[in-house]
Amino acid sequence: MSTVERLTVPDLLGRNTYEVDEVEAHIAIDAAVCATCAEKPCISVCPAQLYAVAPDGVVTFDHAGCLECGTCRIVCVTGGIVRWTYPRGSYGVRYRQG
Repeated sequence: MSTVERLTVPDLLGRNTYEVDEVEAHIAIDAAVCATCAEKPCISVCPAQLYAVAPDGVVTFDHAGCLECGTCRIVCVTGGIVRWTYPRGSYGVRYRQG
């Protein structure tokens, strides 16, 4: 009998490759607007866990591991995500099997 390999989310995300656009981030947030959001749904819904709250309460985001799913844009209730587009050509996530 074969054993089924159980992969965690970080394991699965680690199989993807990313071409990070260091010049132009495809998502931008307004930390001042995010500070007014009580629920901060972006933090819990991002499958790549790229949103976080810093110790000083400021919402931070790192576009480098973005899966380009758009979930954050949909759940943002305060307009804190001021820009969401797909990355420029040849940049972004490259999904691999898994």
